[in-house]
Amino acid sequence: RPGDVSTWRGRFGAGQHGCSRVHLPDLTSFGRASLSKMSDTADESPASQAARECADDIGAVGAMFMLDMDNHVAAAAAGYEGLAFYFGGRGGVLGDVPVAAVVKAFCFFPSASVEAGWTQAIGVETRHEAAVRFARAAETWAASHLPTDGIGYERLAELAGRVSAAADGASAPIFDGWRALAEPRSARELAYHRVNSLRELRFARHVAELDRLGLDPLVAFMIKSPAMADIFGWPQPRPTPTDEHRRVWAQIEAGTDVAFGADLAVLEPAELSELVALLGSMRAAIT
Repeated sequence: RPGDVSTWRGRFGAGQHGCSRVHLPDLTSFGRASLSKMSDTADESPASQAARECADDIGAVGAMFMLDMDNHVAAAAAGYEGLAFYFGGRGGVLGDVPVAAVVKAFCFFPSASVEAGWTQAIGVETRHEAAVRFARAAETWAASHLPTDGIGYERLAELAGRVSAAADGASAPIFDGWRALAEPRSARELAYHRVNSLRELRFARHVAELDRLGLDPLVAFMIKSPAMADIFGWPQPRPTPTDEHRRVWAQIEAGTDVAFGADLAVLEPAELSELVALLGSMRAAIT
């Protein structure tokens, strides 16, 4: 039923206020310790090092508002069902495109799951309206879970903004659409908005590396988050990753660091260190 979240609330469990996070795993980062053991490539440029160092923080922090059940409950009140707000909101920046383009942009989701959410979302509001609602959800989350001071929000927004502004978005459609949205005015919410911009940028570089090295997205999913396959709707049978698959995955992660490092290279080495530290501070401050 429109606005009914009882089924999937029970599926994910109940937490504060009867809600919890929707566990959508971040497939753009891999355990740094595991990667260091498995990867046989390395780029020691300051920008690539920074990309490696901040990958987990960008992935975790940027995804927080997407995982927050309170945001999904609010979306359900507007008429969204299940994960339609995730697909319609995050993908809304793509505009009114065919579902195949959305499946390609999201990469790690089965086409049936994407199509169901994408189709249901347009019955609630326009693609742009969904994207704006999604961005507002990010602002709401930041206001509720980040402290008002103690973090250099203005500086973080400045550094992240310079990276986003200079990046080539031709092969990063969700990133390109997100950075085109109207931005929040307050420093805290602006910093968070731009951290998600970095997350979408790194995600796009990750997908490009996956395509370049020819690893099937489902195989990658089964390496990173096999326990989530049922929730995401991946059908059986599912592949069992081999050692060779894992080796290629590690190469993809290393290549992602190089590619995202090229985006970060608009910053000076001291600024890169500053960005890494600020991202870590933001993550540590989440309540």
